[in-house]
Amino acid sequence: MENSSSNNTGLKVGLGILLVLFLGTAFYTSKLYKEKKENEATLISEKKEVMTDLSNMAKQYDLAIGENEVANGKLVEARERIQGLMDSLKISQNSVNSLWRYKKKFLALQEEMDVLLAENDSLKVENKLLATSLDSTQVQLAERTMFTDSLLVQNSELAEVMENAAVLQTVDLKGFGVIERRSGKLIPTERASRSDKIRVCFTIAKNSLVQSGDKELYVQVIDPNNNVLGANEQIQFEQKVLNYSLVSKFNYENRNLNICEFVSPNEDEKFEKGRYVVNVFNKNDLISTSEFSLR
Repeated sequence: MENSSSNNTGLKVGLGILLVLFLGTAFYTSKLYKEKKENEATLISEKKEVMTDLSNMAKQYDLAIGENEVANGKLVEARERIQGLMDSLKISQNSVNSLWRYKKKFLALQEEMDVLLAENDSLKVENKLLATSLDSTQVQLAERTMFTDSLLVQNSELAEVMENAAVLQTVDLKGFGVIERRSGKLIPTERASRSDKIRVCFTIAKNSLVQSGDKELYVQVIDPNNNVLGANEQIQFEQKVLNYSLVSKFNYENRNLNICEFVSPNEDEKFEKGRYVVNVFNKNDLISTSEFSLR
């Protein structure tokens, strides 16, 4: 009888210990789950705040761009970079490290915006004065704008957005008509009838995951009639056939690389008036797109 009573007592004690452990584990698990949900809610809230800040910044650029019939090229490019960051943020993971990187990008873009908007106000005053100048003065302004744009390409703020992908990416893609002088000098123009060539410029973004060496990208320029200009040759990647205007070949050295290519009209023809689309492909993957108009 004493042994039976002792066994029952031990069993009760064991069950009591197991019950305490079970309740403790359940409490701890519940606490961790609650903390995880709270952290996720905080990250989502902060992500929305960053998205709201970027959206407000984009609206300020839209307002500044809308004030000019011919928008300041630097404002347009800065607006496109903001849109690219917003698109990337939408699909980003809700993590502290990821959100911190986007906040740093936002702060850098905010500083740039203050400088660009101040510069834009100054340029508006200059443009009013230049409107009454001679043709020679207008040519000088075009040269200055072209030089300013080339400096802007060298300072890409979004070069690290795709750093975790082991493929080449391009930023700051733009196309425009140019007049080619006999001396080789290039003058940008928006007139289709005066354009000798279409110049396509972009920046290969630095990516430490991509091995250095000879690389190539496919550039496609589509005119207002939906024709592919340039060589208009085809290449097949698996099930997809790509019509391209030219192959841009370069030596990649694990750093930002500025590239400009030219597309000429078909023989004895001029460029059409209207909207042009410029696409850059890495094999069969579209990695960058832009558009411009000739009048």
